[in-house]
Amino acid sequence: HRPSHMSSSPQYGMLETGSIAAAPKRRETSWVAVASIVANVAMVGTLIAFASMGSTSNVAAVAPAMTAVRAPVAPVMPARMSMAGRRHSVSAKASQRPVVSTIALDAPVATSEDALTWVAANGHDVDAGMGTVHKDAAISNEISPVMAQKNIQRPVIFGVAADSGCGKSTFLRRVNAIFGTTTSKAHTPTGDLITTICLDDFHTLDRTGRKDTGISALDVKANNFKLMADQLKALKQGRAIKKPIYNHDTGAIDPVETIHPNHIIIVEGLHPMLDKDVIDSLDFTFYIDVSDPVKKAWKIERDMVERGHKKEDIIASIESRKPDFEKFVEPQKANADVIISIEPTKLDVAPGEETKYLNTRLIQKENQHGIRPVYMFEEEGAVVDWDPCASTGGMMCPYPGTRVRYYDEVNGEKQAHVLEVDGVFGETEELFFIEERLSNTNTKYFGELTKQMLKNKAAPGSGDGSGLIQALVALKMRESYERFTGRTIQIPKWGLFLDEY
Repeated sequence: HRPSHMSSSPQYGMLETGSIAAAPKRRETSWVAVASIVANVAMVGTLIAFASMGSTSNVAAVAPAMTAVRAPVAPVMPARMSMAGRRHSVSAKASQRPVVSTIALDAPVATSEDALTWVAANGHDVDAGMGTVHKDAAISNEISPVMAQKNIQRPVIFGVAADSGCGKSTFLRRVNAIFGTTTSKAHTPTGDLITTICLDDFHTLDRTGRKDTGISALDVKANNFKLMADQLKALKQGRAIKKPIYNHDTGAIDPVETIHPNHIIIVEGLHPMLDKDVIDSLDFTFYIDVSDPVKKAWKIERDMVERGHKKEDIIASIESRKPDFEKFVEPQKANADVIISIEPTKLDVAPGEETKYLNTRLIQKENQHGIRPVYMFEEEGAVVDWDPCASTGGMMCPYPGTRVRYYDEVNGEKQAHVLEVDGVFGETEELFFIEERLSNTNTKYFGELTKQMLKNKAAPGSGDGSGLIQALVALKMRESYERFTGRTIQIPKWGLFLDEY
């Protein structure tokens, strides 16, 4: 009989330090899961042997050994050596301990939301030509009662920057899946664990105002950075805020809404890493960099099919935004800890098909947070150019195939480790061929990355490297949260094939 795994409704969520997830139920599954479990058993034995020799692990600081993250496994290989068809030996490396910090509660804690009192936020009086449209923006004098209700140690704030139409929404859905949580469908999506704030809410000009003044939404003059910085700082301190709303349907600036702190706050939009005071509140930052040819192809396809726009009008709109994009959005790449770069394929394709197939790069800069990069095989820093479809028993890759590369580069002024995935996948189930050759992914068990891709199989990018890289970045966000708080996220364990892909 084959081993079995979790029940059809696994429970996700956050565990306090030292908690242990409930043991999973068993079910029938495939031969690949058998191999996965055998490998995991062997791995545990190896890790115990290492532990007996005095090795350490950062997992011990946040949970017992039963919740340990799978150690990086890969063969030692010389640079540029092809690894098609090879399997791993076990490597156990000691990781750095979590950088745990809490917030200083410098105000009384409100007993209820009704007990909160308010003070005008910095920037409430900014006038960009339409009057003080943010006059009701405020910050609570007291600590939000939600801090105690949710037992929030300290809010962790992530910044995600990208131009419009560059896949932020798809990426954030993958983040929710990796954290095992959901958010509401409100204007500002909020759940038990994550709140996502769109920075368009800090526009100082509505759609009519931008048209009348000729100032685009990308221009710093159309955004209230003073208010943005003050309210993010307040959330980091555990206070509630009354935040403005930009209505994307009407183009108007609507009345304020009350937002409370959460375990994780994601701020996404055009400018999360442009202003120094805003950056000061961000714990880890990401930039989604879609090249012009790909961005143009995506926008033409979306706007012609979904909105009935003419191709020439779409191209004119893209070109009109380009100067402000290059001036106000693109420079944020220098402030990002991680860049997701999406470019036309480098593979041999027919003329005109370059943007139909994508080459996605995960650019991981050296950082001060102790978050180590995902890399291929055993040698971090080695140069790898690997075809996972080349050998008998490898992936079944349709035209134009798949290529996985790993190398180092200097990005801006920082050393960066780059994982590159080019082309398309045949069957998503086969991604474990790539997953088993990646090290330091922060998956909780072998197969978790593949399972996450299967759960979001219908999402854009699931058949190529863009979805895979997004999932890896979401795993790094989870690692960051656990590292900064000393807590761990509970997920179903066992092997590769679980119920409910």
